[in-house]
Amino acid sequence: MRTELASEPGDADRPNEDFAAVGLPASGQGGSLVVLDGVTPPKTGTGCLHSVPWFTARLGGALTELTVSLPDVPLVEALSRAIARTAGAHASTCDLSHPRTPQATVVVARWNPDTVEYLVLSDSALLLESPDGVVTPVLDDRLALIPRSALATDAMVDATLRNREGGFFTAAADASVARLAVTGTLPRSEVRALAALTDGATRWVERFEEGDWTDCFHLVRKEGPQALVDRVRTRERADSAATVLGRSKTHDDATVVYVEF
Repeated sequence: MRTELASEPGDADRPNEDFAAVGLPASGQGGSLVVLDGVTPPKTGTGCLHSVPWFTARLGGALTELTVSLPDVPLVEALSRAIARTAGAHASTCDLSHPRTPQATVVVARWNPDTVEYLVLSDSALLLESPDGVVTPVLDDRLALIPRSALATDAMVDATLRNREGGFFTAAADASVARLAVTGTLPRSEVRALAALTDGATRWVERFEEGDWTDCFHLVRKEGPQALVDRVRTRERADSAATVLGRSKTHDDATVVYVEF
């Protein structure tokens, strides 16, 4: 098995809000990957004493442990338990009802000799490659389908769309959101390799249009996750007039995890 991981902050002066882990049980019979993209907080506050990196470390750590130690627990239940555990760690000190309480996107994949399970919540991506080379993206596209005019201000998004029906969902403090994730299970024989990417890395496809998902996957397999991050950074620097990125941050945290069976 080959596993590779690259994660780089968008700003060297700010902590990386992404989380990434690959768990390989001592039994050698399977494993899991977890990738979270922490939602950058607004300057107006979140109602929480803790940082987004604190949250993603807690949630990601819990989710990694649960997916490895409890292989018979479905991924939706594992995410629900991880969210509840993380919420319990700061419920007594923080306002978890605040719409910008620390939160994150989620990608989880777990494999054993027979199956590959997956879960995607919000705008990070999971790419699955079949033995014959077909690359299938697993995406939660609810945020992408919202008209840009509805995303004009943070206040508008928080009031009408964030973690609301008709909007989009992230892992925050409500454990029930886990049931809204995109999930599935495939025979292990149908998956040769997989890659998980936060939206700072998916920019190569979705914003800069340097290639499609198959091109992206082949780049990661051939040159490694860091090569994809480096190419995104090159394109970001070239977009000095923000003609492509617009109001988006120039550099975003970027994480790529690759697993080949």
